Amino acid sequence: MGALSGKGAIVLGAAGRDNMGQVIARRFAEEGATVCVAGRHSEELQRIADEIGAAWALCDITVRDDMFALVAAAKEKLGRVDIGVNATGWGFVKPFQETTEDELRRMCDLQFIGPFYFLQAMLGAMEDGGSLIQISSATATIQLNDHAAYMGTKAGIDHVIRCVANEFGHRGIRANSISPGLTDTPMTAQAKATPGLFDAFTSAYPLGRIGTSQDIAAAAVWLASDECFMTGQNLQVNGGLTLRRNPNREEIQGAVMKAMAARG
Repeated sequence: MGALSGKGAIVLGAAGRDNMGQVIARRFAEEGATVCVAGRHSEELQRIADEIGAAWALCDITVRDDMFALVAAAKEKLGRVDIGVNATGWGFVKPFQETTEDELRRMCDLQFIGPFYFLQAMLGAMEDGGSLIQISSATATIQLNDHAAYMGTKAGIDHVIRCVANEFGHRGIRANSISPGLTDTPMTAQAKATPGLFDAFTSAYPLGRIGTSQDIAAAAVWLASDECFMTGQNLQVNGGLTLRRNPNREEIQGAVMKAMAARG
């Protein structure tokens, strides 16, 4: 019997091939949960749903009605919803002074307002307690150049998670965040392809390697399971990165130039 047997789980942000949401959904299914994957791309949602025997739902996290419709549809398909994971995000990188009003609003919609809607919808549908999990970022705690809008919205929803944990714990509902550092995912493929860039970060990790989506999925399984007696926390699943710091702009540029020079 798996750690999540008998539980119904929604994984939002699972519409990109092999992204973190899909890895989490796959692991949840392996642990016995019935899963509904959700996001904005129907073809990829249907593919992963067929692979793991899940339901799927097309939705846009920035639209409030979509979030309530998603949760209602998932509850009908799965019979119950015990677990809600929000793995959506946009790896937006831009200097502070150059960030536009439109970009700020898009970031707030995607990484603060939309997740707020998802939490509201989930809380209305969870009848027997359960677990809410927000995928955050180590940069909500430690600094990284040119990430202000990303960092601010992630930090904001982390505090909302704490509010949910405090206000709804009496119903047996746990709410926690998971904070990866730089993680080897499709979203960071371009960064990984830049010579030396990942190397610049690796030395910042006490455990000596860049994280993977499998690391995050393993933590999500524990947070979603009945063995978890923790709420309102930000679980730093990043190899100890937050004991140190991210490299600064000059260190990253130096590592990239060194790697490029070595390649000739």
